[in-house]
Amino acid sequence: MTALIGITGEQKPAASLVDVLDVIKTLDIDVYYGDYARAVLRAGGLPVWIPVDTPLAILERLDGLLLSGGDDVAPAAYGEAPHPEIGAPSEQRDAYERTLFGRALELDLPTLGICRGPQLMNVHLGGTLHQHIPAHRGWDGPVDAVLHRVALEPGSVLHGAYGAEVEVNSLHHQGLAELGDGVVPVGRTVGGPDDGLVEAIQIAGKPAVGVQWHPELMGGADPIVRWLVRTAG
Repeated sequence: MTALIGITGEQKPAASLVDVLDVIKTLDIDVYYGDYARAVLRAGGLPVWIPVDTPLAILERLDGLLLSGGDDVAPAAYGEAPHPEIGAPSEQRDAYERTLFGRALELDLPTLGICRGPQLMNVHLGGTLHQHIPAHRGWDGPVDAVLHRVALEPGSVLHGAYGAEVEVNSLHHQGLAELGDGVVPVGRTVGGPDDGLVEAIQIAGKPAVGVQWHPELMGGADPIVRWLVRTAG
């Protein structure tokens, strides 16, 4: 059977849309970037959107989980005051996705975190974040523009997917600092800003990985998304 891959999103007021009727401006909308779903489809899976108020029982009907990018994780979750450059976090999303990820770990559900995803995974497991690393914020060029390379640890899931190195895009301005319990660094920046910055992780003993770049925007059937679908299947 085709693997069902749940994909997280974010909830916003309908007033954030353009040309929305006044009468529905106070209603909630669930927002998802379609490239995550298209990447899952290209890898041979079926995408399933997960609204932030969905019961955790959804995970027992899914074969895999993709924690998508988005707003900064609230620094209060790792005991720090907010940096002036961070965006307004969604505490609702943070709380829901941390609970979702925790349950996915209990179920040994194959999980891929992208951009915000590994940051949330790390914070959930007791780690911290660099709140502002502007050199990785590649917001001025095409979304698939290569910013630097990532060297991958032999024997890791990422090494098995990409080989010794992978060229990556970069849209994040936060990164992993102190690593949480069971968070294993398996990829670091080379040939670019902040050499040695952790860019890829695995969770020890679990089918869970995270990458700071956006593989869903790089075109084709991306190897790490294929890993997620294959492992889920």
